Amino acid sequence: MISWPGPHPSNTSAHSSQPNPRINYSNTPIHSPLHFSNAGRRTLSLSLHYPTPPISTGPSKMSKGAAAAAAKGGAKKKGTTITIDCSKPVEDKIMDIASLEKFLQERIKVGGKAGALGDSVTVVREKSKITVTSDDSNFSKRYLKYLTKKYLKKHNVRDWLRVIAANKDRNVYELRYFNIAENEGEEED
Repeated sequence: MISWPGPHPSNTSAHSSQPNPRINYSNTPIHSPLHFSNAGRRTLSLSLHYPTPPISTGPSKMSKGAAAAAAKGGAKKKGTTITIDCSKPVEDKIMDIASLEKFLQERIKVGGKAGALGDSVTVVREKSKITVTSDDSNFSKRYLKYLTKKYLKKHNVRDWLRVIAANKDRNVYELRYFNIAENEGEEED
């Protein structure tokens, strides 16, 4: 049961101009999340104190591979290597792989600046494949896929080619043709 300091508020004859000595009328700030006031006469406040969680100083939970890498002397994280395989459209002479390489070098953003690859990102062409290597392990594979699609759209071949991940790790992308023959066969039925 909550007890009200002073006389019960329903008793109207008990209200007087004398301050109640049991109520704190000071203007000190109240450090509680709940604060109710009745025209400055009586104040009901509720203080809630939450205990702070203890800080763990024990070993953190790591995967076995991460723990083994840390035990070997704190080896650096390796960078990201992503390959774009353009062999089918290059063989059919639909696209020029040198222009894709130049496009990627101009458009990849490092530190918010396009074209300023520096030493952190390298773009290398090998026959009909382009390999992008980044020292940063957070280099986005989806970003590279986005730029490749943008290149295809710019050169008006996006309607015939698509960018597909060739393996489960999604570090090899392949440019493939849409299966137009299957779509035409379905329409004839």
